[in-house]
Amino acid sequence: MTLKLEGITKKFGTHTAVNDLSLAIPESEMFGLLGANGAGKTTTFRMILGLLNPSEGQISWDGKPIGYHASDSIGYLPEERGLYPKVKVRDQLIYLGRLKGMKKQEALSEMEKWLERFRIPEYAGKKVEDLSKGNQQKIQFITAVLHRPKLLILDEPFSGLDPVNVELLKEAVLDLKKQGTSIVFSSHRMEHVEELCQHLCILHRGKPVVHGNLKEIKRSFGKKNVIIHGDFEMDDLQHMKGVTKFKQTSAGAELQITGEEISQEIFASLSGRGFVRKFELAEPSLNDIFIEKAGAVYE
Repeated sequence: MTLKLEGITKKFGTHTAVNDLSLAIPESEMFGLLGANGAGKTTTFRMILGLLNPSEGQISWDGKPIGYHASDSIGYLPEERGLYPKVKVRDQLIYLGRLKGMKKQEALSEMEKWLERFRIPEYAGKKVEDLSKGNQQKIQFITAVLHRPKLLILDEPFSGLDPVNVELLKEAVLDLKKQGTSIVFSSHRMEHVEELCQHLCILHRGKPVVHGNLKEIKRSFGKKNVIIHGDFEMDDLQHMKGVTKFKQTSAGAELQITGEEISQEIFASLSGRGFVRKFELAEPSLNDIFIEKAGAVYE
């Protein structure tokens, strides 16, 4: 089952929120959709869900037009959370499961499995407003996956979670992918996208500016990073030919360079300065690519 967006454009009056976007997301694939605030991500998600109609282009799922009628096979974790604060977790999950076509007992059974997995089985009888933000986030995630969707859209799934709970959710997402779920994933945390996604698209003002396989995107970027650890002055390195960025760190310095050959010149220039604890030539980070292509820093 492949999700296809072909020439999708969405206009609101004179404003174009999404401009000629084409993507294909295969089964069991985790696809990163990135962009600064206002780039068109949420509008794209709403069109996939059938909540908005594209002004131009078409969206298909398994070769058929996708729309609101397909919502039972789609799970959505929105960036703006939307649980009922005064309703108990159990009642809420059963209600939302029933809306997705589940029987009560089936919803209960799935709920127990997920609460156990997230180490919060005792919260079934609690009101949502009595839970911490992190645990509310876990419940919100469960509402998106309870009905075992074939397509899952995750908009900032890890925001507000501590590192332990981020790992718990990451494992759950990877398991769903292994079971055949297609996942569209959006995050402000580039390291999560690098870790989880093989393919991605960066939107800038509604238009795709980077699109493809993550490894190939990094390779074609051309620039490399150099990481140096040492207890000596390195400020002068920023003025060397081929160095496009320089950042001092507590352990030494990080540089962006135009190509591998520059790293040899940098290494030679360190001779006699002191002990070099680390000298590493690294691929550009996704954050480097994002800043250059979308002209904005993700905070």
